[in-house]
Amino acid sequence: MYGLCDCNNFYASCERVFDPSLEGRPVIVLSNNDGCVIARSNEAKRLGIRMGHPYYQLRELLRQHDVAVFSANFALYGDMSRRVMNLLRSFVPATEIYSIDEAFLDLSGMESGRLDAFGHRLARTVRRQTGIPVSIGIAPTKTLAKIASKLCKQYPKLDGCCRMYRPQDIEKVLRRFPISDVWGVGPRWLQVLGVHGVRTAWDFTQLPEEWVRRKMHVGGLRMWNELQGRACIGFEEMPAAKKRIATTRTFDRDVDDYEELHRRIAQYTAANAEKLRRQKSVCGEIGVFILTDRHKENSPQYYENRIQKLSVLTDSTLELTARATELLRSIYRKGYGYKRAGVLLSDLHSTEGLQCDLFDATDRRKHDRLMSAMDRLNAVYGRHKIMTAAEGPDPFKMNRNHLSRRYTTDWNQIIKVKV
Repeated sequence: MYGLCDCNNFYASCERVFDPSLEGRPVIVLSNNDGCVIARSNEAKRLGIRMGHPYYQLRELLRQHDVAVFSANFALYGDMSRRVMNLLRSFVPATEIYSIDEAFLDLSGMESGRLDAFGHRLARTVRRQTGIPVSIGIAPTKTLAKIASKLCKQYPKLDGCCRMYRPQDIEKVLRRFPISDVWGVGPRWLQVLGVHGVRTAWDFTQLPEEWVRRKMHVGGLRMWNELQGRACIGFEEMPAAKKRIATTRTFDRDVDDYEELHRRIAQYTAANAEKLRRQKSVCGEIGVFILTDRHKENSPQYYENRIQKLSVLTDSTLELTARATELLRSIYRKGYGYKRAGVLLSDLHSTEGLQCDLFDATDRRKHDRLMSAMDRLNAVYGRHKIMTAAEGPDPFKMNRNHLSRRYTTDWNQIIKVKV
């Protein structure tokens, strides 16, 4: 049996932990530079606030309904996530972290008759010890556990845990569960299934196996089996290395100066390179994009990107910054105010067993020592203490006018109690 623990409205819940007056009040969390909505409480959802809704379009609605607004506090959210995940690990043989607010639970070896009580006890313990409400789904497969956790969110009477195991109960749920909400069904598959009249998860399970194999290949067949209770997606205790690494930002204002844009691209490249080294990978492809503000319909619009294949795989900030600069220079055009930019690293490979290039003239060992020293110094003395000249002396500050405290990671911002 598998479990899926999903934190309810995670970012909003993190803010509520340290401000109980927010309970029952609509809460939203904004993206970088307070651009758009990236998280909502249930109360905010009922007001019709959508994910990705631009903040400037919501000001009057937020004022009318006394909506609490927060800038994204990723330091707080990351630490609260670690607390939840560590607590889950103490209850089960193994966990597989799926995202910042979700983790699969290995329930193998546990007595099936006690799983329901176990799930409720775990949900209560997480809420009591971290303040975060969670929904736990328990089922024979990962895909069904995902569905069970969603049902748990929809029906508060389930009290934090939903266990699906009897075939008749699973069938009843699948007959009403939209195929669009099934884990792994993206827009492309949704279009294919819609043409063939598939509206629910149950409709999908009734398709012939050969048809699924031919139209949707291995991934679709795996999902088809999982929905019928046959586990096909294995359990991975260690998170898989990312296949792509990207840093993108929306600016607090339009940027038309090339030097400033160059500094921003250099900073994004350095952040990507650090993540690359952290997961012990190298990349073979780098891409850069820039675009103007599409919401300013009367202003000239421009979007361009470039991707470059690297002749030698690398994780060096110096090499990647040089390539990113070349790409930016090739796509930059004067006369435009740029609102967003980003750097993407792809074609990632593990550093283990990496084959060197016979004609590579770069001193790779020297680069490795330099990058290792830079990472160690930044880890000890704080981020951005050591950086490339292209990044400039200081990182660009983001607009975060509604930022809460870093209650759990900064002694100077720890919660204060008046007595």
